[in-house]
Amino acid sequence: MATRLRADALRNRAALLTAAREVFAEQGLDASLDEIARRAGVGNATLYRRFPSRRHLIAAVFAGHLTAAVHLADQALEHSDPWAGFVGYLTRVCELQATDRGLAELLVTSAFDDDERIAALRGAARQRALDVCTRAQRAGRLRPDFTRHDITLLMMANAGVAQHSNDPQAWRRQLALVIGGLGTKTF
Repeated sequence: MATRLRADALRNRAALLTAAREVFAEQGLDASLDEIARRAGVGNATLYRRFPSRRHLIAAVFAGHLTAAVHLADQALEHSDPWAGFVGYLTRVCELQATDRGLAELLVTSAFDDDERIAALRGAARQRALDVCTRAQRAGRLRPDFTRHDITLLMMANAGVAQHSNDPQAWRRQLALVIGGLGTKTF
């Protein structure tokens, strides 16, 4: 039977998750846990009481992000136009990634696959992404040689552009150029 947290413990947990989202988004997955505790207004002992390891904290923070990526793929699969669904999916995922360094790192690393929740969500996100690609390929709109591995490479490139460019919107131009080369038809 799970124990219910006291009101102050619930507040501390929520503050830690909010601070962790911010710090991971700014600094990536290797961000200082001390900084997260400081921003949450709690001590390190409180952080470790709520989240015994960095992995536990990362799983708690990013499970929602990975669930959102699965939903984005589901929306793309429901779009009446497979190409528009594919382009919309890539754009939204790249946008999420460009605005959150921690998510950018999580999407392209195999680390944290030992966490059941993260591994399951990442597996679902990868399968749905493949489904989005396959649907656009079957419609004759996406290059037949584009693979799920190419999405990973695209995410790696997008993460690099977002992290290293002085222009916070540079990823959009880069993505537009890539998408232009992926289509089978020109308009």
